[in-house]
Parts: sequence; C-alpha cells; structure tokens
Amino acid sequence: MTLIQDQIFAGERPLYASRDVRLERVTIGEGESGIKESRHVEAVDCTFNGMYVFWECEDVACTNCHFAASDRAPLWYGRNIRLTDCRINAPKALRELHKITLQRVRIKHAAETFWFCRDGQLTDIRMDNAEYAFFHTEQLIINNLLLHGKYAFQYAKGIEIHNAFFDTKDAFWESSDCTIYDSEIRSEYLGWYARNLRLVRCRISGTQPLCYCENLILEDCTFAPNADLAFEYSSVNATILSPVTSIKNPLSGAITCASCGEIIRDEFRKQPDDCRINVNP
Repeated sequence: MTLIQDQIFAGERPLYASRDVRLERVTIGEGESGIKESRHVEAVDCTFNGMYVFWECEDVACTNCHFAASDRAPLWYGRNIRLTDCRINAPKALRELHKITLQRVRIKHAAETFWFCRDGQLTDIRMDNAEYAFFHTEQLIINNLLLHGKYAFQYAKGIEIHNAFFDTKDAFWESSDCTIYDSEIRSEYLGWYARNLRLVRCRISGTQPLCYCENLILEDCTFAPNADLAFEYSSVNATILSPVTSIKNPLSGAITCASCGEIIRDEFRKQPDDCRINVNP
C-alpha cells in the first residue's frame, strides 16, 4: 500500500483512480473529484475541501477526517464505505452507497443525506439540518441516532432503529417494513401511508400520527398529549401505556390504551370500520 503523508492536493482529479493508498494528514483543497474512481483507500486525520471527492469509489475507510462545508456531495456511488470519528459539514454527503458502516459521525448539514443507500450499520450518529434524510434508503441497522430536520425516511424500506431521538416533520411517510425500538419521535404526521411499520417502547409526540397505515403495530408505546387525532384510516394493532388525547376513524384492528380523551367516528369513516378500542387504566 502506498503511503502519502502531510501533503496538500488541489485542482481537478489530483488522486484520480488511486489504488491501495493510505493518506495521513492529507488535505484535498479546492477543485473537483479529488479521489474519484479509486479503490482500497484509507484516510486518517485528513481534511477534504474540494467537491465530489469520493465519487464511484470502493473500499474506502476514513478515520478522524473532516469533510468541510465546501466539500459538496463528497461520497456518491460507492461500495464498502467506512467512516469512523468523522465530521461532515457538507450537504448531500452520502448518497447511492452500497454497504456502509458509520461509527461516531456528526453531520452538521445533513440535507439530502443517505439517499438511495443500501445495506449498512450506523452507530452513534448525529445529524442536524437533515431535510429529506434517508430518502429511498434500504436495509440499514441504526443505533443511537440523534436527528433534527424534516421529512426523514420517506420511502425507506427494511430499516431497523434502536435508541434514537427524532425531531423531524413527516417522518417515515410511505415507508415499508421498518421497525423502531426504544426511541423518542417528535413528528407531525408521523408515518402516514406506511406499510408494516412497527414501533416498540417508543414515545410519540406531534399531531395526527400514524394515519393511512397498513398493518401498523405498536408495542408498549406512550403518547404525548399533543399526539392527537391518531390512526385515521389505519389498520392497526397497538398497546399504548399512556393516555391518548384522541383517536379518529381507525380502520381495523385493535387499540389498547390507558385512557382516551375522545374517540371520533364521524361521517367520513371508512369500511371495515371495525377497530376495537379498549381502555385499561
């Protein structure tokens, strides 16, 4: 493996198509596609400022690296990407990636990040300004995620999440086969049109959660007082340990909760209209 230390590269494609390279304390300056189309690259204590640094790369491992705000869209169309103890300030940072592993990564400007990614594990991740994060992403296992933004996990499939905190409007819209454990979710219109969404021991806040869902499952969850008008037109089986402010026009299944302030079945309810609501204080 070729070792490159303490150097600065700039301009167009300075390390294009590199193979079996280890970079230590290297800076990629202004320019585009600094390490594009490369294979088997290790980067340690490096700084990336140029745009599109790691496009069409395979077997990339970055440790304690900084992706600056000027490094727009630094990792796209890659395979076997590993980031450890990295800071990413650039938007559109990780997209169209297959097989990804992230540990202790902070993404400061996470707009449009993790689009169309597949197969991976994320651990100890913080994402801020995360609009449309995880769009069309599939088959990820995520542990300890802190996410602030809007519209996270739209059209996501096969996502498994543990110990997360979400503050994101419209999360999990039209998602499929996603499971969330032991997490707090603050989201208006959570999970609309989701299929096979499962929430286990989660705390849910925000108006009109979990409407238009198909095969929705809640196990030992709690609702905040502002989580009102829940479950409209959803097929649902739910055990809720807290009071629920209001339930509106659930479609089918069964809901068990500590109490319910209001059960609304109005003229707009739809068939089969046979959801059982049980109150167990």
